[in-house]
Amino acid sequence: MSDDELDSREAARIKRRDRDADAEQRELMRPGMGKVFKQILDRQARDAEADAPPTRRRRRR
Repeated sequence: MSDDELDSREAARIKRRDRDADAEQRELMRPGMGKVFKQILDRQARDAEADAPPTRRRRRR
């Protein structure tokens, strides 16, 4: 079906649905969200490190 075949109410509903579906992606593109993304990645790395078995370290002389 093309847009010409849909009535105006149905076309508006589809546009709202698509806009709402893309809202989360647009939210991450706001200025300052890069910092939040980095914080999330840092936290995930820290949590993964905590779950890893401890490694042996050499003592400094």
